[in-house]
Amino acid sequence: MRAVIQRVSTASVAINGDMKSAIGIGFMVLLGIEAADTEEDAEWLCGKIAQLRVFADDAGLMNKSLKEADGEVLVVSQFTLHASYKKGNRPSFIKAARPEQAIPLYEYFIKTLSQAIEKPVATGTFGADMKVALVNDGPVTIIMDTKNKE
Repeated sequence: MRAVIQRVSTASVAINGDMKSAIGIGFMVLLGIEAADTEEDAEWLCGKIAQLRVFADDAGLMNKSLKEADGEVLVVSQFTLHASYKKGNRPSFIKAARPEQAIPLYEYFIKTLSQAIEKPVATGTFGADMKVALVNDGPVTIIMDTKNKE
């Protein structure tokens, strides 16, 4: 499971011109699920995201977690995070999980993250053509991969 986590001041996702979800201060999470991923991967990643201390404390240091900053989360599925680009110029997505495996893990990830931060998680729609907008605050962007836990 691979995630691109961006600290944002605002983020939103629209589908067919209609606003699906929008958040204020918090994290925009692009989530890629590969065939080898499990619920254990989702649990580990959710724990890391929930405890990630990148919000400013009173001294201006990145020392507060999402919960401490009263932040929100928007999660958007993105299979292209598992692109293989070693051969040629057209990426292969063979490592990305098929929808029958990815959708339940995506839903499990959202439920687990919501429990970890003790508030609802905003989402896109799995497999939809989405228009994502965000204002990256900092900028702060962190990439996490459950295959590189150390």
